[in-house]
Amino acid sequence: MPKNLLLIRHAKSGWDDLLLPDFQRPLNERGQKNAPEMAQRMIKKQLIPQQLVSSPALRALSTAKIFASTFKIDHSEIIQEGEIYEAHSQTLLEVVNNLDDSSEFTALFGHNPGLSDLANYFCDNIGFSLPTCGMILMKFPFDKWQMLSKGTGELIFFDYPKNISSLV
Repeated sequence: MPKNLLLIRHAKSGWDDLLLPDFQRPLNERGQKNAPEMAQRMIKKQLIPQQLVSSPALRALSTAKIFASTFKIDHSEIIQEGEIYEAHSQTLLEVVNNLDDSSEFTALFGHNPGLSDLANYFCDNIGFSLPTCGMILMKFPFDKWQMLSKGTGELIFFDYPKNISSLV
């Protein structure tokens, strides 16, 4: 069965407390509004991932938990992967290549620039830059995650909170 990978950049985070370490930055009000809205868009498309994998950074994990709640997936099922935090595309590729093959559709919650670079790597430099809470869904003609490589992804859709065309 083909593999489907949904890359989701964490929702908008707060900078209110400048002494707070980057890893512990929470979602701001806009982020808390955008994440459930974007998850609802997935439901409308009848696209519910089987597996959620997230950076353990608070803003990414909070985004993953909002999506999980919307999808009616228990938060305990979210796989936290420390390698995703501040990862470059090569590290993210290793994370993806090591995903459990029993999942045909996985959502990966993380950070830029790594996620955008990974999407461009998979889809031959199509020039995407994921805004906060932006999503890119790609399909791959393989039954093993370890086979995903440069230029093997087919773009299914790209969406983000301010995308008006997605609201009609």
